[in-house]
Amino acid sequence: MDVMGHSGEPGESTGEYAGQEWVQEMLRRLGTSEFRASFSLTAKDRAYARAKGKATIDRHAHEMLRQRVGAANPLKDGKQTPYRGHPVFTAQHATATCCRGCIERWHHVPKGRELTDQEVDRLAALIMAWIERDLIAHPAI
Repeated sequence: MDVMGHSGEPGESTGEYAGQEWVQEMLRRLGTSEFRASFSLTAKDRAYARAKGKATIDRHAHEMLRQRVGAANPLKDGKQTPYRGHPVFTAQHATATCCRGCIERWHHVPKGRELTDQEVDRLAALIMAWIERDLIAHPAI
């Protein structure tokens, strides 16, 4: 069992579809940005993520990506993702998945077309890896 209640059972959403090498390389690259590296979860968001568990937070990541940045031309693009209020919001800024401009710049997914299911899965896996890393770096007391 990991820090978010994931047992590692086959069939669970583990991010394996995104390719762990890609996820780790993106986390490394994002860490070279002073802005992206400045983010961390609040104690409240960490407690929420631990209480809800990995499956629920992963579902939230997928839903928020589809609803907030999935459209070809999202409403209020560049301002649609709050900085606080949910662990996924913070993770979106840390992983450059907060708006279509950041997604284009960092993940080379062009603006002007809807994100594919595969792209949403890949970006959600990155968000989940970032959250997991933050939870490991800040163990529950």
